[in-house]
Amino acid sequence: MQRRDWIKTALGGTGAIITTRDAGALTTDLAPMAAAAAAAVENESWTPLLFDAHQNETVITLTELVIPETDTPGAKAAHVNRYIDLMLHDVVPEKSPEFLKGLGWLDGHAIEQHAAPFIQLEESQQVAILESINDQAVGDLSMGSEFFATLKRLTIEGYYTSKVGIDELNKNGIPETFACQHDSHE
Repeated sequence: MQRRDWIKTALGGTGAIITTRDAGALTTDLAPMAAAAAAAVENESWTPLLFDAHQNETVITLTELVIPETDTPGAKAAHVNRYIDLMLHDVVPEKSPEFLKGLGWLDGHAIEQHAAPFIQLEESQQVAILESINDQAVGDLSMGSEFFATLKRLTIEGYYTSKVGIDELNKNGIPETFACQHDSHE
């Protein structure tokens, strides 16, 4: 099963937009924000509310590595960076310093490993760094791991609440297993 299929299955099985509720995650109910975020994300004259230019480019790169363009648009086309910027600025601003610190940690780690900031590395080097910090709960990489876990959650939330993500979820119609099974609705 491909990653997108797994995510679609997980989302469809819940019947709701993803919300994060564990201690290290951003705790939000995204339903009220979805329409506002979609409008803000599609705005052609958009400028970041929280990120500087370098941070924004780093977030674009990271989200596209999490959900890359394949036969369907990726996170960059869905403007997931804009969603993350909006969420951290307007919805959970108390999480902004932690996220920005994580971006700084990632650049510092990239410089330590390859003498260049994350966005200047080859994609293979970027992927190797992300694989090395994925699920590292203890040790020197734990801060990077926590940051990457938050980024992945926000990327999935942003992608699958965007027009691009909703179109992707519904491109083959609604699976029969998700449809109402009452006789009166057939």
